[in-house]
Parts: sequence; structure tokens; C-alpha cells
Amino acid sequence: MEDGTDVSLSIAQIVQRLRGSHLHSQLERQAKDCLHRPEIKLESLKEDVRSFLRASGWEKRLQNAVYRELHVQLPQCHPTAPAEHLKEPLAYMRKAQASWEKRVLKSLNSMSTELGVPLARMRPAGEQKDLTNKWNEMGTDEPDLSRFRPVYAPKDFLEVLISLRNPNHDSSEDMTVKSHWGLIQVPLNIRDIPQLRQAYSELNLNNGQLGIDDHAHVHPDLFENNYVHIGKKVVVEQDSAAAQQYSRRGCPTGLRSDLWALILNSTNQPQDVMHYEQLKAGVIQHDLLVDYLIYKDVKLTASNDDYYFVFEDFLYQVLLCFSRDTAVLEHFKYNSATPPKSYVHGKVGNEEFAVLYPPNGVIPFHGFSMYVAPLCFLYNEPSKLYSVFREMYIRYFFRLHSISSSPSGIVALCLQFERLLQAHLPQLFYHLRQIEAQPLRIAFKWMVRAFSGYLSTDQLLLLWDRILGYDSLEVVAVLAAAVFAFRAENLMEVTSLASAEAVLADLSTLKVMPLIQIFLFATAI
Repeated sequence: MEDGTDVSLSIAQIVQRLRGSHLHSQLERQAKDCLHRPEIKLESLKEDVRSFLRASGWEKRLQNAVYRELHVQLPQCHPTAPAEHLKEPLAYMRKAQASWEKRVLKSLNSMSTELGVPLARMRPAGEQKDLTNKWNEMGTDEPDLSRFRPVYAPKDFLEVLISLRNPNHDSSEDMTVKSHWGLIQVPLNIRDIPQLRQAYSELNLNNGQLGIDDHAHVHPDLFENNYVHIGKKVVVEQDSAAAQQYSRRGCPTGLRSDLWALILNSTNQPQDVMHYEQLKAGVIQHDLLVDYLIYKDVKLTASNDDYYFVFEDFLYQVLLCFSRDTAVLEHFKYNSATPPKSYVHGKVGNEEFAVLYPPNGVIPFHGFSMYVAPLCFLYNEPSKLYSVFREMYIRYFFRLHSISSSPSGIVALCLQFERLLQAHLPQLFYHLRQIEAQPLRIAFKWMVRAFSGYLSTDQLLLLWDRILGYDSLEVVAVLAAAVFAFRAENLMEVTSLASAEAVLADLSTLKVMPLIQIFLFATAI
């Protein structure tokens, strides 16, 4: 009976969310317009209208919209549970996240005070005109950034995760000594190798994989040609669920952009283009302090990257618009984080004058622009690039920089990485721990960026195919452990953290899928 109640609650929730959408008004209009058609009979009105919507592709659009809502809806919870429990059920995680947010906001406010730069200001008319004219070449004339610094870097965030403790948990109850070897000391339920094998069965050694079976020495007739043919059919069918299932074994380069947009239900309708243009107008009208953080981050990361420096202008456009997008606030219903507040000048502490800052509720950190950079290879139309990035962020990337107990959250990924290494390479883990080169201190920067900027782009996109296909970031932790396994022999020889980091400094030659496959399916348990 409870299952039935859960399903009906989910349905009610999805219906409520879709009722106010643009799709709902489009469906209503189509249903009304079709009443004038000769094949619509009064005696079978309901069935005829349904048949028309099915034949004209509107039913499929509705299915995709429902499928999208299933991926971003609130977790099932007791009807009387407070809203904060929906965001994060564990009190100590909520407390740690709130404390971290205060630190980040304090850092932003003190930067504003020290530099004498307001959090927001209206641009003078001349400045607005200049920015409009150079919108497509912002990288050529950015402001003086020497005084600005990132609000925080991943290593600062890692220290917070290391200090996490569950006050209700007695760690002496743990069965093994190994569980005390790692840096993450919180009890979360994470999957071991047998469970991962079951969950990621499509990646096993018997299935063809893009990233392995499409290489030059394998004849395309054996796998690739047929697989691409199926991919084209999936795109033609415009079915989000089928696209997601297909993505588990990788997306062909020529179809990836369409398949990802389909999985994320990023349709780039005229209203999406208009929304992007409104955000652009907001950037041109107002100057925000976070704009300088975005400029600084792009300069420090993507502009110095051999793969991504050419996309500098795209990154500015997308990230500046993203900071103004209040639609992003919707994801805070299921994100353990809370959007930061600021106050109108001279009214600090007066809630009537409190505003969310930045408008999207997300303060960018060092490396944030690398969430967007790989997508520039897939989409050259800014509004399309923007809508795909926003959807990727509110489904996946936000979990990489907020403290939560989610299986795809950064805390669980860190714990999973450490447990996998402890279970399958205990000697290596112990050796690195003894020389004060804790593996997580090296791997954390990879995971917090979902490996963006560390792998070659073709390999990174193959990894992100699987994140979308399995609707989980878990595969990021598996790959991090697999990289250590691959370089284990060299790592056993090192004698310091610096030399361990040197062994793992360059991941650009690695092939993602063979590493994941061998680690999951060819490792003795």
C-alpha cells in the first residue's frame, strides 16, 4: 500500500510541476486546435485527441518532460518531514554545509570590503554599449584581475570533508582496521565491487563499448557500424529513456550532442533562446563581483589548457549568464546547500532588504569553469550550450561541491574511492599512508571536477557518457581508484607526497573505459 501512495505522491508532484510549464500551454493549444480537424469525432473525443497528440509527437515530448522530472524531483520522505530533511536527512551534514556556506560568504564579503568593489552595480550606458559590442570577444579585454583571488579552492573544501564526524557513531564498532586508514571517517552506505558489477553490468567484458571496440585494430563491422545505426534510430525516436540506456555503452562522436540534449531534455525551444537573451541583457545591465571571480577562474584554468583555451569567450558568456539565472534556485529544494543572502547597502541584518546573491545562488570556486569547457566541443550555439550546461549542473555537478549523504555526493565519492583502494590494493594504500601521501589528497581534485581538465577531451566525454547513462557520479570514484591501480607499480616505489603526485601528474594519455572495465570486471575479489 505504501508503494502505491509513494507512486501517487510522485505523480501528483510531477503533474503540479508540469502544469505551470510552457509545454502544458503548448499541449492545451494543440488539443484545442485539433478539434477542428475532420478525423476528430465528438463521440470518441478523448481517444481521438490522444491519438492526434501521439501521432504528432506531442505525447513523446510529454514523456520526455516527465522522465526529466523523475530525475530532479524531491526524494520520497515522510509527509510531515520538514523541508530541510528533504534537502539532507542527516543533521550533522546539514550543520557542516551551513558552516561551510558561512565561511564562503564571509570570504566573498571581505573581498568586496577590502577591494572596495560592490557586490553589484548598474553599469553606466557607455559601459553597457561597450560590453554589447564585444560580447563575442570578451577574452580580449577583461578587467584588471590581479587583486582578485578565488573564494576557495578544492583543497580547502577537502579539509572540511576530512573533519566531518557523525556524533552518533561510535567508530570503535567498525569491524576492520582498514576503515581507519582513510581520511573520510563518516559511515555512509556505499557499494563494493560485487554490487558495482551488478549495477554497471553493461560495462562488462562481454559487451561492446565505445572507448574500446571502436579503435583502429577492431573492424567497424564487428561493433561500431551497428551500434551507430542503433544510435541514429534513438535520436530519430526522440525518446529520453532510450537515449539514457544507449549512453551506458558510450555515444558516437557524431551523435553525442543530440543524445545528451535528449537525455537532459534540453530542447532549445524559442522560449529557451529568449530566456538566454534575457540573461545576457542582465549581464550587460549589471556588473557583479562574482563576474570577476568567473573571469579569474577562466584565466587560471581553461585559458591555460591546450584543449579549451579556444573556448574562452563561450565560457565567459555561459558562466556570466548562469550567475544571473534564478531558474537555478529550483535545485536548492533537493540540494543540501542553501543560496547565500546579502543585504541592500546599509541594511545589513534587516530581512526585508535581504537578496539572494548571486541571483542563481551559486558562488563560483577555483575550477568551476571546467564544468562548462568540455561541452563547448559539442555545442557551438550559446543558448543550446547554456541549457545543456545548466541541466548538467542541477542534476550532477552541484553534488561535487556541497556536503551531503547522497550516493552521488562528493563525501560518498571520496569514501567510495578510499574503500575501493583499501579493499583491492591494501598494500599500496598502506604504503602511501605511511609516507603521508594519502591517496585522497591526490585524487580529490580529479573528482571535484569530474576529471575535467585532467583527461584528454575524447576520454572525458566517454566518462561523462556513463555519468548520464547511469544517472550517477559513482563512476568518477571508480575511475579515480582505477588510475591508482594502473599506476600501482610506480606508486609503490615513491617515498613522498610530491613524488606520488609526479607519478599521477599527467592523465592525458589514459584510456578511460579499459581502466574502468579492468578494475570492475577483471580484478580478483
